[in-house]
Amino acid sequence: MRVVIAEDAAVLRELMAQMLSERGHEVCAAVGDAEALRAAVARHLPEVTVVDIRMPPTHTDEGLRAAIDIRRDHPATGVLLFSQHVETRYATRLLAAGSAGVGYLLKDRVANVSEFVDALARVGAGGTALDPEVVTQLAGASRHVDDLDRLTQREREVLSLMAEGRSNAAIAAALVVSAGTVEKHVAAIFGKLGLPSSEDHNRRVLAVLRHLHP
Repeated sequence: MRVVIAEDAAVLRELMAQMLSERGHEVCAAVGDAEALRAAVARHLPEVTVVDIRMPPTHTDEGLRAAIDIRRDHPATGVLLFSQHVETRYATRLLAAGSAGVGYLLKDRVANVSEFVDALARVGAGGTALDPEVVTQLAGASRHVDDLDRLTQREREVLSLMAEGRSNAAIAAALVVSAGTVEKHVAAIFGKLGLPSSEDHNRRVLAVLRHLHP
């Protein structure tokens, strides 16, 4: 994949660039602030960008606001937030911006390099990769509950695991149920959320966005 990295810590930025290059990805640019990120994405049109939330000049939410702009201006570019913080104020706007790839991982909870690279690949392919803690906090901040109230507790559990980017097989293993049972739960979720089969949309991603939409 073609990747743009935005991380203000120079050492971490270079390590990520080296790590991804060694695994066959093309790092088009590795930048240290939000304006440089916007410019790099506009220039290179990568499949995915890795974005730290807190970057210069204020180190608050510059990266997240840039990510929202990228999702609006370049919807084909996936965005993987990679931060030490869960920022709910703008993150739900990012997730609601469309059904293309989006992810949000916490730096201190990524267990290994393979986990990070796999998450980046899912986002670049149009899927989701959300840390469970991010899912919990964003869902707690959501006010869009009408459709979700129709889900059973088990369906909510399945939807939360879907939001983490897990496959049906991985969900079955986590819940200690059969793959067929998970498929039935997923079908019920799609039905209750009003997501009919369509060639134009990824219903799995749309269900996750509904789960986290404010």
